[in-house]
Amino acid sequence: MRQRSPKAVFIYCSTNKVYGENVDKIPLEEKETRYVYKGVRGVTEELSIDHTGHTPYGVSKYAGDMYTQEYGRTYGMRTAVFRMSCIYGTRQFGFEDQGWVAWFVIAALLNKPITIYGDGKQVRDLLYVEDLIEAYDKFINSNVGSGVFNIGGGPDNTTSLLEFLSDIEKKTGKKMSVSHSDWRPSDQKVYISDIAKVTKSLDWRPKIDPKKGTSKLIDWVGKNLNIFQ
Repeated sequence: MRQRSPKAVFIYCSTNKVYGENVDKIPLEEKETRYVYKGVRGVTEELSIDHTGHTPYGVSKYAGDMYTQEYGRTYGMRTAVFRMSCIYGTRQFGFEDQGWVAWFVIAALLNKPITIYGDGKQVRDLLYVEDLIEAYDKFINSNVGSGVFNIGGGPDNTTSLLEFLSDIEKKTGKKMSVSHSDWRPSDQKVYISDIAKVTKSLDWRPKIDPKKGTSKLIDWVGKNLNIFQ
């Protein structure tokens, strides 16, 4: 791309996992159904991604994240790194290791058991996929040269696993079979994106809240259960 079309825009789908265990240095307070940050609303792009434990998935994303930044810096290409939190939406084929929002919905509608790794109070911010694509489009059509952006639902669109399971049960009328297992290595207890930078740079903000987005996902999975059986 650098040789053939150097003025083209390159967008890299990175992840909050590049911050690894550095996220766990943020003090937490334990509530009845979730953990919450103490003193900060979310993780900014200033948090170091170096000198910390990562999951293998995080390491794979870290490498591409850095390559994308270096090509933008070294060759003046228009590159964007979007460090994504929990992205979900219709047509998502979630399973236990990836796409947990969709997986919980699929499991509920198919009466499959769920395993929670940890106590279920871990928190993520949720972003509906259409909102994410709008952010990509805004970057492509902006005057921003290159940049790194934390992107997710932000502090106003968060849920814990326990809260999300309860919401699914209410929406579907199904009681889910849930078991617990040990925490997974380097799993962040809380990750909430500080989306101030992407909001200001691209005049973007989430439009579809988790309640509406989850209802859309439940409806789609319900109409396409044959795909998952």
